[in-house]
Parts: sequence; C-alpha cells; structure tokens
Amino acid sequence: MISYNDIYEILRKEKYSEVLQQLPKNFIEDFSLYLSETRNKSSSEQDLFADSLAKSKKQVENSIALFKEVILRRKKKLLSLVFTATETGIMKRDYENMLSHEKQVFDKFVSAFEDGDKVLSQMLLGDKAKNGNVFKMVMINEVLDQFVSMDGSLIGPFSLGEVVNMDSKVAEILVSSGKASYIEE
Repeated sequence: MISYNDIYEILRKEKYSEVLQQLPKNFIEDFSLYLSETRNKSSSEQDLFADSLAKSKKQVENSIALFKEVILRRKKKLLSLVFTATETGIMKRDYENMLSHEKQVFDKFVSAFEDGDKVLSQMLLGDKAKNGNVFKMVMINEVLDQFVSMDGSLIGPFSLGEVVNMDSKVAEILVSSGKASYIEE
C-alpha cells in the first residue's frame, strides 16, 4: 500500500525531473485505497482523539492536493511529449513510464496532431477544394468555349496552351477526348 510519504516523494521526483517518472504499477488504485482507508480510520476515531482526527483530515486533504499536482505535472509533460513526437517522429521517449490511460491519451493526441498536419499539408498543396473535390493541373490543347462543369457551374473559355487547375473529373474528360493533357507535378 502507498503512504503519504510515498505520494510526497513521487511528487518531488516528478517536480524536479523533465522526464516522466516511473510510477508504481497500480499507483491510481493504491492511492484510492489509501484515501478510503485513511478516511475510514479517521471516521472510526470520531471523538476519541480530536487532535488525531484533525491531523488525519488534514493529511487526507494534503494527500489529495499532492496527487492532483502529480497528475497536473504529468499532463504537462505528456503534452510536451506529444509535441515532440509529432514534430520529430520519435514517440518512444518516456512511453514506458506512462500509465495505461496516459498512453491512450498520448496516442489520441499524436493521431489528432498528425491528422491536423495532413489537412494543413493538403490545404497548402491545393489538393482539395472547399467542396472536397480533387483538382488536377492540365494544359489545354485546343481553344475551348465556356461549358458547364460537374457541379453545374460555368468554366472557361480556355485558349490553346493555357494551364488550368480544375476538378479531376472534368480534367479526365478533357484529357480522354484529347482537348487537354495532364501536367506532371
């Protein structure tokens, strides 16, 4: 079982180290058990020792405050690790020191950051338009009058040799009919 001194020592190590500290395997469960036993002990001593009762209550309050600070510091370190993992691709640092729920949170954050980076990359490359259609760059091989695109909007007219970034479906129709050719990116 964990004691008040153990919790204090865990916080001290977490506070003065930049890396996540290895916690006892069942730290959360042990702390929960410690709290319930300390509360039960203080409630059974009700009127016998008023000083010891006040001391026990204060120790429970302090234990909770220490535990919250340990968790807060670990969350901050976890966010820093997520940032490092998404920027460098290195994800194993301190992974073995994470609690199981911290590993799940870490993986979800890394995945969310990677998804955000993909969207940003697509926006920068111009691969996707607002409506989600994929665009292709083509060179027009003959003069084309204005026509209706797949979404019902008018596009064109186009002149010979003009380079156009257009919906891939429209581009495919023009290329297959020989009226345009794809430009390699």
